[in-house]
Amino acid sequence: MLTAHTIKILQSLDKKKFRQKYNLFLVEGNKIISELFKSNFKIKEILSTDPQKLDRTDTPVTHISENELRKISFLKTPKDSIAICYLNEEKKLEDREVQLVLDGIQDPGNLGTIIRLADWFGIEQIICSEDTVDFYNPKVIQATMGSFTRVNIVYTDLVDYLSNTDNINIGTDMEGENLYSFDKPEKLNLILGNEGNGMRPETEKLLHKSISIPRFGKAQSTESLNVSMAAGIILGQLYS
Repeated sequence: MLTAHTIKILQSLDKKKFRQKYNLFLVEGNKIISELFKSNFKIKEILSTDPQKLDRTDTPVTHISENELRKISFLKTPKDSIAICYLNEEKKLEDREVQLVLDGIQDPGNLGTIIRLADWFGIEQIICSEDTVDFYNPKVIQATMGSFTRVNIVYTDLVDYLSNTDNINIGTDMEGENLYSFDKPEKLNLILGNEGNGMRPETEKLLHKSISIPRFGKAQSTESLNVSMAAGIILGQLYS
């Protein structure tokens, strides 16, 4: 049985300041938890309504009731198990051949989807501005479907980083070069801007090239694409 104090701590982990205070975050669902076993994330404890369903674990498992699960879950429909994990120490920032750079992404679902896309295309690192949504946010973790265990996420000052990188900085612009005729550089940073405002002017100044996704439809009501949709289209073409 979970104590009221433990429940209160776990409930607080939806906020960044408490995740940092306790050095903990939550991962929900047996499928995503199984990805943790193959990663360098350390699990403190697993809470489960049905421990038999867990594939394998050398981690302590505490049996909890459905009611306790509902109290600590951040999902509308809670899954069988929740893993309490320690935050990872951020790895040193070193250029990789292809990287995603996120300038002020705020929506957890977008960040989670972009992490999942990076994993799909074999991109090992995402560099985020310091005001990009925290990737330990439970909605981000859930949207990654386990991909967060395979992609290094680094938060840094983008102006400083983009000014010193050896990679070609590429951004999106309606007047940019057509994506489908664009010649992909060997080493690149694909920069994706904030959902509503796009890239900051100081980030835009550091671009070496701009690309655009041509519109094939006739409807003019669609002004732009969701940032994670745009990322998927661009990566699909760059890797074709």
